[in-house]
Amino acid sequence: MPIYEYRCSKCGKTFEALQSISAEPIRKCIHCQGKTKKIVSLSSFQFKGKGWYITDYKKSGENEKKSESVKKAAKKKNKDANIN
Repeated sequence: MPIYEYRCSKCGKTFEALQSISAEPIRKCIHCQGKTKKIVSLSSFQFKGKGWYITDYKKSGENEKKSESVKKAAKKKNKDANIN
């Protein structure tokens, strides 16, 4: 369930509410009963640690090595096909 952030237009305080996506937005401030507005806040989801991306992306020059080996295999296959 996501956490939404609201700001009161009367007292200016900001508060969070744990709500389902389909829930109606909170209209009254929990502090002063003033009118509230849902605000966009930063996500609490963070990537931490180092090297998490190393396995997700190809290393420099890897594509060239693969394309060379594919070309060699194709040449060999064509050569073998011409012999028969």
